[in-house]
Amino acid sequence: MENFIYPGLLSSIALLVYYFTLLQAGLARAKYGIKAPSHDGPEEYVRKVRVHHNTIEHLVLFLPGLWLFSFAVDPIWAFIIGIVWPIGRIKYALDYYKDAEKRGPGLYFSMPPIYIYVLGSLIGFIVKIVS
Repeated sequence: MENFIYPGLLSSIALLVYYFTLLQAGLARAKYGIKAPSHDGPEEYVRKVRVHHNTIEHLVLFLPGLWLFSFAVDPIWAFIIGIVWPIGRIKYALDYYKDAEKRGPGLYFSMPPIYIYVLGSLIGFIVKIVS
């Protein structure tokens, strides 16, 4: 059970990354006077909202995938594989805030852990069933 500290730590970091994007979107809403529920506004505001929405879209796959992989395969490997996700998401956010066309590297850097988690946990659970 001790090794599950690592996916727990990574989950906390991932949630902080998400909160960072939430805060940026909220601050932009206040800065530009965008009344809820509208998401229309200046391009700078829209980029911050898109980063926030895209981050939650990825978080919905990342967090369960992290924990499924931790149980099906190994919690230390889950941490090692997944530590690139928050780094990639921060790069994605900072680049997207400047220019939407520059979001690619951070996005592509953060995606492999999700694929590895989903496929790896599926294979790991199947192996556990048949062994």
